[in-house]
Amino acid sequence: MKRLNVKEIEAIIPHRHPFLLIDYIEDYEPGKYAIGYKCVSYREEFFKGHFPQEPVMPGVLIVEALAQVGAVAILSMEENQGKTAYFGGIQKCRFREKVIPGDQLKLETKIIRQKGPLGIGEAVASVNGKIAATAELTFMVG
Repeated sequence: MKRLNVKEIEAIIPHRHPFLLIDYIEDYEPGKYAIGYKCVSYREEFFKGHFPQEPVMPGVLIVEALAQVGAVAILSMEENQGKTAYFGGIQKCRFREKVIPGDQLKLETKIIRQKGPLGIGEAVASVNGKIAATAELTFMVG
């Protein structure tokens, strides 16, 4: 297993606090997949305005976290180092469970197709084995 801490993640993808939504990568294989985690804290800025009476992590940020994990898989490839992975599209996105403060969000993105700078990843976010969100993410490397 190849583990990455925040500093090592920052060396691969351009995101920084407060928009870096990955705390660590548990395992990855360049160009194939990455598995990461987000430890959801009540101190997250978005909880101040997103249902403050019942804090729930915004779905769009869950999808962004999945995309960042996928970007680690793609941008860790030798030919993509120093580049940026941009969103090209989001398909088949479904939200199944709420993500709340105290949750450890597991983020798994598997690259299922890649041709040149374009690719598609299958992404699953879960908490304690329960699926919170799924999506098919299209990316462009530039």
